Amino acid sequence: MKPIFPVLGALALGMLAPPLGAKPIAFAKGTTAMFEYGAGTMSEAQVFYAPRYWWSTGVGWTALTSEDGAKQRHITYIRGNLLAKRWNLPGAQANVFVWGGLGRATGNDFAGSTLARNAGFQADLETRRLYAAFRSDLQESDWYSHRIDTLQLGWAPYAHDYETLATWFVVQGRRYTGDLFDGTETALLVRFFKGGTWVEIGATTDGKLQAMAMFTF
Repeated sequence: MKPIFPVLGALALGMLAPPLGAKPIAFAKGTTAMFEYGAGTMSEAQVFYAPRYWWSTGVGWTALTSEDGAKQRHITYIRGNLLAKRWNLPGAQANVFVWGGLGRATGNDFAGSTLARNAGFQADLETRRLYAAFRSDLQESDWYSHRIDTLQLGWAPYAHDYETLATWFVVQGRRYTGDLFDGTETALLVRFFKGGTWVEIGATTDGKLQAMAMFTF
């Protein structure tokens, strides 16, 4: 999948490399569907198709609710994703993704719908036993501006192959701007995946359910 690799080598690597974390691009001519549920704060659904291994496009829906319930956002958008950089290292892989999109949003503190803008990036580093990722996602309009920064650190008790069941223990820290949540929302998660199916479930330290699923095909 590295740009200087031959095409066949790139496709082979893409089939062997496990999807340790949610990514907007899986492989060339592949579709990625991602769903996230965070009780009381954020829920999201996204579907992206990648004509090439380095870019994808699709649609998304995001719902945001402030901790006290006073602010609510429902955002629907079209988005493009770009693999800006990839490093294939001995026993590891690192990626940088960037994205941007436009859509419409409604909220309980303004009338009607408004033009919504979405932009962000993700940087991750993964081996068969360790995983680290940082993602920053901006949702804004003329009525609001919310940035969601997420850091994940994961550890696998055993190495795995693409076709065998993988188990990961993940610590997640998330911060919201725009008066959605005060401080850092911390969650402890267990992640399972096999082939193109990936499921993550756990809870925040406040006892709120946190779940995510990703399917690639």
